[in-house]
Amino acid sequence: MEIERKFLISKENLPADLDAYPHHKLEQGYLSTAPVVRIRKEDDNYYLTYKSKGLMTREEYNLPLNQSSYEHLLPKADGICISKKRYLIPWDPYTIELDVFEKSLAPLIIAEVEFPSIEEANAFTPPDWFDQDVTKDPAYHNSNLSRRAL
Repeated sequence: MEIERKFLISKENLPADLDAYPHHKLEQGYLSTAPVVRIRKEDDNYYLTYKSKGLMTREEYNLPLNQSSYEHLLPKADGICISKKRYLIPWDPYTIELDVFEKSLAPLIIAEVEFPSIEEANAFTPPDWFDQDVTKDPAYHNSNLSRRAL
């Protein structure tokens, strides 16, 4: 079960030392958006992911792929291929996954925080540099972003 909240971030509010945090280069496409079936390249690792319906909570299953399977499936993806850089920022006891979108989705920046329970997610007080909470807005699911450019 994935339990997460999402927030928009303005470029002016980004941490000054952003490149000091661990980060990954992500590329992903969507074979289906209902249900969500995603393929992702994360650095040199490849995955196929299924996600159920939901906003703050939903089922998620990840299966490993190899590079050739990923490359075979990528042209079959609907919409745009999403490219982003994901920074991992500690926020005790959580980790903020800060996604800086590239190409046609730039300058979009979204912070995601995952939680072990719905109660913790609801009780979470975001840092001052977070902007609008878009957890309950399906337009900010990556599967929906793949179908449009900002």
